[in-house]
Amino acid sequence: MDSLDYQIIDQLRQNSRAGYGDIGEVIGLSASAVKRRVDRLVSDKVIRRFTIQVDPSIEGLATEAYVELFCRGTVSPDELRRILSSVPEVIDAGTVTGSADAILHMRSRDIASLENALERVRVAPNVDHTRSAIVLSKLIHRSSEH
Repeated sequence: MDSLDYQIIDQLRQNSRAGYGDIGEVIGLSASAVKRRVDRLVSDKVIRRFTIQVDPSIEGLATEAYVELFCRGTVSPDELRRILSSVPEVIDAGTVTGSADAILHMRSRDIASLENALERVRVAPNVDHTRSAIVLSKLIHRSSEH
């Protein structure tokens, strides 16, 4: 990858529907050269997919929380993945350093459905307890693909 490839990716991050000619004007390439590069980036799996982002509140998922997960004993990441995969309200999760074993990002319709989802996490084997923080307002949001 060179600087032109990175510039193409930046342009596609801003607008994945941008035309090759529009991208080419910004970065100084012809439309056909941009297309060849995009095709190569896709075939090389640098670009994995083209997608849209929909406002979660439109889909009825306006309640958002970050949850620390604490386990009893040692629980493998594969076991945590298995437990959390069964809770659709968990939209992102990762193991972390510190006293918590994992951090979860959850979305639900409302507080009651969030509480229900949290209870499904809490009763899973090896889960000791959780600590939740409900999001009041978003301050910064950047694409997770950056």
